[in-house]
Amino acid sequence: MSLNLDLTGRVAVVTGGTRGVGAGIARAFLQAGAAVVVCARRPPDAPIAADGRTARFRPVDLREPDDVRELLQAVAADHGRLDCLVNNAGGTPYRLLGETTAERHARVVELNLVAPMTASLAAYEVMRGQPDGGSVIMIGSVSGTRPSPGTAAYGAAKAGLDNLARSMAVEWAPHIRVNTLVLGMVRTELTALHYGDEDGIAAVGATVPLGRLAEPAEIGDACVFLASGRAGYVSGASLLVHGGGERPAFLDAATANHPKEP
Repeated sequence: MSLNLDLTGRVAVVTGGTRGVGAGIARAFLQAGAAVVVCARRPPDAPIAADGRTARFRPVDLREPDDVRELLQAVAADHGRLDCLVNNAGGTPYRLLGETTAERHARVVELNLVAPMTASLAAYEVMRGQPDGGSVIMIGSVSGTRPSPGTAAYGAAKAGLDNLARSMAVEWAPHIRVNTLVLGMVRTELTALHYGDEDGIAAVGATVPLGRLAEPAEIGDACVFLASGRAGYVSGASLLVHGGGERPAFLDAATANHPKEP
């Protein structure tokens, strides 16, 4: 029996879906047959499209609860339903804790934790009235599972997001499923800003057990699975999409101290 991930007739909203990982997620939903709405403060440089189908863009500031609620209710009114919300919007600059103010760190937490909660609550208002409920997917990070120097507020927010998803999954069951994708490093149009040229990107990728960075389309495929009926009994889960994780630093030190015999 084939694995059918056909989402024809379903409606998905992807926050921050205008570039990078979010655009990859939006394209995956389009390829699966879903109607897709992407939202961000600014429109994409080019329409987000796949297989001859295009996502609709709606501007919104996710830090404004009334605007977010209005957006999701408008999507449901336009399409007759809202089946999946993907909380992808987020991010942070590299900033050591002691190098800036608590207020700036708080804004990172607001974007990466409070805004997804705001959007999820707005989606809940729509989905709870639907006979078949819906699905919420949080885009988490390995930064929330281990020390995250330079992005500590981001890591703390992502850790909180995972816990929030688990609580939502319990409170909103059985009609709404809530899950988290815990991402490792993903190759996007901004990768060079973080890791340098192709040699630098390859060197960083070599630290991952699978030997490379993820592609946005692979994150999208995981989202489509979680949104589909094939994941109908998956809720409150944290799906690791990190290529095997990070090789422990002590292994390299141990190898250096104990070279192999010729």
